[in-house]
Amino acid sequence: MTQRPLVLLLIPHLGNGGAERVIALLASNLSPEKYELCLGLVTEGQVTGADACVEPLPAWVRVYPLGAPRVRAATRRILGLVWKLRPDIILSGMAHLNFLVLLLRPFFPQKTRILVRQNGTVSAQLASEGMPFYTRMFYRRLYRHADSVICQTRSMAKDLAAVAALPAKLLTVLPNPIDVEEIRRATHGHFGLWAQWDGPGPHLLAVGRLSAEKGFDLLLQAFAVVRRRFPSACLLIAGAGPEEAALCAQSRLLEVNASVRFTGRIVRTASYFPGATLFVLSSRHEGLPNALLEAATAGLPLVALPASEGVADLLRDQPGAWLAPEVSAEALAVSLLAALDSLRPGERFPHRWIEEFHLDWAIHAYEQHIDAILTGAQK
Repeated sequence: MTQRPLVLLLIPHLGNGGAERVIALLASNLSPEKYELCLGLVTEGQVTGADACVEPLPAWVRVYPLGAPRVRAATRRILGLVWKLRPDIILSGMAHLNFLVLLLRPFFPQKTRILVRQNGTVSAQLASEGMPFYTRMFYRRLYRHADSVICQTRSMAKDLAAVAALPAKLLTVLPNPIDVEEIRRATHGHFGLWAQWDGPGPHLLAVGRLSAEKGFDLLLQAFAVVRRRFPSACLLIAGAGPEEAALCAQSRLLEVNASVRFTGRIVRTASYFPGATLFVLSSRHEGLPNALLEAATAGLPLVALPASEGVADLLRDQPGAWLAPEVSAEALAVSLLAALDSLRPGERFPHRWIEEFHLDWAIHAYEQHIDAILTGAQK
């Protein structure tokens, strides 16, 4: 029997973020007949079932919680795991971890091939406040040592090629995997379920890490405007992060705190889809967020800021989608009001473009790419 190639997926931890969700879906759905699958959790010390992951991982995935205090302190643990497993392929799923893996590449077994997945638009990330000055240099010096850099959209790939001076042959565009059937099963026939919501609505849903790039401060400003036209409107923001205290203070200052709920970290975003009037993407910059794709899968009306060319290209002129002309609270408020003025209660849309992110198609694309890298390594 031919030995299966060993694929090591690396992520800091598992949770409900987009990058974590993608890695969890890859670990669960890449073929165990074709590959031996291992998952390294760099900053998790243990895996505790539902609290540690969106969905339980299948038994054939070997999980290695490395328990490092932070990614940059994980050098010895990653080296130890790589030499223990001697993987044929490493797929790293977040930028700061990608940097460390590529820095360590000279110390890995020679046969090891490295794929890195870029989970954001690089030029926008570099322009944001608080980004270390050396980040641009890392993109330029390190990403060229990957066997392939995976982007979520063609516009992301074009942006990364320009910023990091990467050759086009190094970049591959692969769709985010979305479990379309599971999300539709979870929400089908339950659009009247209001258990997660208070009051008559309209009910606005936003999902993401509470950090500056997600633009929840812009959303709160826009929501204050919405409340003047729709006094019973409420806003639910699902996620956790460093900006929570500031956002709570802002909601009190805007006098909308009684109508805004912060849920903290959640396991199943889809549980909030029934009863939601619409989904809001308020990000200043994004790659192609899974939260948006999952909301579209459930048929929710979508209101979004043009957080990236990929987002804008996906939603422009689509039924059931309202794309603001610029990234600002004012533009978001106008788009929210336009959507709410035109929507019927409980209205949903097919969003047929979501099919290109179907789990089966996306997994097939990832497997084809992994096989191509392995075949090239064997030549």
